[in-house]
Amino acid sequence: MSFKLAVWYEPEPITKEHAENVFQALRRGEPDAAAAHPGVAAFAERLPEARQVSPEYALVTVERERADEVSGAAFEAARECGLVCYDPQRRLVHNREPLGAYPGMQMHTGDGMILIDPDLQLVHDALATMGPQNPFTALVVFGEHFVQTSPEPGGYELEYKDSVRNAMYRTHVADLETVQDAFAEYAVDNRAFLERHDWERV
Repeated sequence: MSFKLAVWYEPEPITKEHAENVFQALRRGEPDAAAAHPGVAAFAERLPEARQVSPEYALVTVERERADEVSGAAFEAARECGLVCYDPQRRLVHNREPLGAYPGMQMHTGDGMILIDPDLQLVHDALATMGPQNPFTALVVFGEHFVQTSPEPGGYELEYKDSVRNAMYRTHVADLETVQDAFAEYAVDNRAFLERHDWERV
């Protein structure tokens, strides 16, 4: 089975639900599903795996084993061309903004996704995909600090590392919303989540 990504223009950030609706409408060829945009052709020219389906959108299609390799380049090219990128397999949309406070921050997931400068809504939504096929999510500012989480009985393990001080901390939280709040704060350089929980140094 192949892995697909779709790109098109949106003037504002959109939700994953809206992205799914637009994607299905584009596939059906519905008029006005998305606006024509010159970035679509520019994107298709930049990525060998991409094909411009119409002036409104392009598709990236690769073998599953190449998904992680190609998707990072596709997300970067889509942003540079002024487009959103939708992953229908994970049902996640990559908006151009808003971004976090750390240029070059990476998001890593247990199902192989590695993204540079993920938008904040994507971070929130990706956390909700954790499970047996996606056992962890991390935000990393290399050489400085990171936060990561994984499901465990009764909730989630949440870890924070200050790499400069070589100090690692761990706590348990009961629900996904608490994890999402912590990741959202971390991404914008807010450490309020460290004050809200009891941490064990490990």
